[in-house]
This record gives sequence, structure tokens and C-alpha cells, in this order.
Amino acid sequence: MLTLLSAGAGGSPPPAFHLIEPNLKWSNSRRLRIWAGEFPDFLPKQVEKIKDPYARKLASRIDRIPVNLSKGCVMSSCVKPKEQTDANPVVLLHGFDSSCLEWRYTLPMLEEAGLETWAVDILGWGFSDLGRLPLCDVASKRDHLYQCNIILSVQDQVHSYTPLCIVQNAMVLYPVMQHKEGLWSTYIKRPMVLVGPSLGSAVAIDFSVKYPEAVHRLVLIDASVYTEGTGNLATLPKAVAYAGVYLLKSLPLRLYATSLVFNGLPLSTCIDWTNIGRLHCSLPWWEDALVNFMISGGYNVISQIEHVKQNTLIIWGEDDQIIDYKLAVRLHCELPNAILRQIPKCGHIPHVEKPDAVSRLIVDFVRPDQAQRANPESVPTISVPA
Repeated sequence: MLTLLSAGAGGSPPPAFHLIEPNLKWSNSRRLRIWAGEFPDFLPKQVEKIKDPYARKLASRIDRIPVNLSKGCVMSSCVKPKEQTDANPVVLLHGFDSSCLEWRYTLPMLEEAGLETWAVDILGWGFSDLGRLPLCDVASKRDHLYQCNIILSVQDQVHSYTPLCIVQNAMVLYPVMQHKEGLWSTYIKRPMVLVGPSLGSAVAIDFSVKYPEAVHRLVLIDASVYTEGTGNLATLPKAVAYAGVYLLKSLPLRLYATSLVFNGLPLSTCIDWTNIGRLHCSLPWWEDALVNFMISGGYNVISQIEHVKQNTLIIWGEDDQIIDYKLAVRLHCELPNAILRQIPKCGHIPHVEKPDAVSRLIVDFVRPDQAQRANPESVPTISVPA
């Protein structure tokens, strides 16, 4: 369990960033101010205590959209793009027991590079409303991502709104097609570039094999794809599972997990970023959702890897202490259409530790024939204050 937690920590600042004035500082001399904004009222009140301006800014952008599953409607959390384009959208997942706040550094850089970028919380984690708790097993997570991306794709293209979701006695309208047949062929004209870090890579592989028409390309970051589900955790009695989950959200354990992922952090900074990584744990349904996932068996995608047909970019931190680099080489060999890129002096969560490098690699992979590749300096770099 601690290994899974370390793999999804995502709550530490990039050690390579310099401490300067609290601005985003772009290499093209443009400057974007950071401000907290109004936080959505569905976020836990602990969000007010977060100090990092990038996390605060991204938290202020988190929204909920209605996603209709087979057993009911879920108001699902995500970060929407500032602009929509005609190109394939980039959809960012996150690691085990984490949230879209993992992307607080890289998402703004991808947007500045001109990519339409979404960050989506996986069902059972993040900040979705699970008051009427659905199953949070692999099949439900896959179905949720599929339905979520249907809605993300059609919400600005369909003008017929149908009342399919009732939340807190208020009717929520969202766009749907009158007939289910042909939904993807009619409305999903831009299959997504799906980005999965750590366990999110297993989510991405499982989804792309099941719904290949929905995925244009894959980006897998320090992929955790060779574990056989949750192992012995699936056989735990529920009482023991709940006790373990309660321990899992404790500050000391999360702090320790963060220290495994990033070395040399000041204690105050480490605490602040650990609190970012565990913010979603304050939601009342978090324990039930995680126990449900654990006892369901979790992700086992080993047999699916060879069936991935999409072009795939594998990104790996050279100093990853969580997953052996030999597994990166194995993944590269087993995926039919993959390239492997290693980031020097970087650990298990490159999109937090080296967001400039990750954003450049993604931009080059998504738009290889455009000027970004010829001029990597056009991708912004940022400096983060303490």
C-alpha cells in the first residue's frame, strides 16, 4: 500500500525550481499573474491553507460536470481548458489516490504551448461528488472516463439539452444525443491524447484497449503497469481494509511517502505539498471509494499491453526509486508503437519535478511537425515560490 501511495504522492514541489517572486515567468517574456481566486464550494475547507500559488490557482479552476453512469449520475471533477481548438485534446489523468492537482505545473505550460488541455479526476479519487457512491472498480472507472469524455466532447457542440441528472433537488441539464448509436462517430471527431502517470498509465492502457476509437495517442509517465492488481489487499476483511485506509490518509504516512519520492525538501514545504496530495482525502466518501477499489482487485493490464495500437510516448525519470527502469525498457519492447524518453536527475513524478521537460516532450509528440519541435525555447519555463 505504501508503494502505491508513493507512486501517487504528487504532492511535492519540483526541487529544481528557483525561489523568486510569486509569478509564472514565461520564456517568451510574457508574464501571467497568479492569484487564488474563489475556490469552488465543494472543495474541502483545508484548501484555504494551501500556500503554493500554482496549486491554489488550479484548485480555483476545478469544476464539476454531470456524468451519467449505469447506476446513476455523478458530478465529476475536472479542470476545463481555457480555449478549445480543432486539434486532438490532451486529457491528463493522475496517479493512485491522487487528483488533478498533480498537474498544477505542467497543465499551464501545455496551455501556453497552445494545446487544448483537460485534467480529469479518476472515479473514486479527486473531488467528484460520490454522495451516492457508485462502484469504484476498474470497470466503473473505465466507464466513467468514457462517459466523461463523451460529455467533454459534446458539451459545446450539441444544442439539445436533456434533464438526466438531479442533484440536491435541482435539475441539471447537459447535452446528450437522442440516440446512443453513432455517438462517437457523430460527435467525437477528435480522439484524445491520453496522458497517464504511474497507476494512471494502467488506467490509460485499459481504456485505450477497450475504446481504441477514443484515443489518438498515449503518453505513459513512469508507468505502473506490471503489478497484478491490489494483490493480497483484495482479500482483507473490510474492517482491516478500513483501518489501513484510515492510516493511509494520515499526515505522517503521507509525509513519509512524499519524502520517498522527492529528496532534500524543507520540512515546511514538504508538509504544504503533502497536504495538496491528501486534500481529496477529506471528502466524506473517500474511505468507502478506496476500500471498494482495493477489494475489487485493482488494475492488472499486463495482458493488454500488446494490444495497444496507438503511438505511445513513454517518459521516465532517471532516478525513479519507485519503479525500476528495467520495466520501462520492457514496456518499450512490448508496446508495438512506442518511443522511450528519459529525463535526467528526475524521480517518479516528472510532471511535478520537471514540468518544463515533460511539457516539451508532450508538445513534440502531439505536434511533431510544428515549430515547437524546431524551437523548444518557445515552450515556457516557470519558477515557483516557496
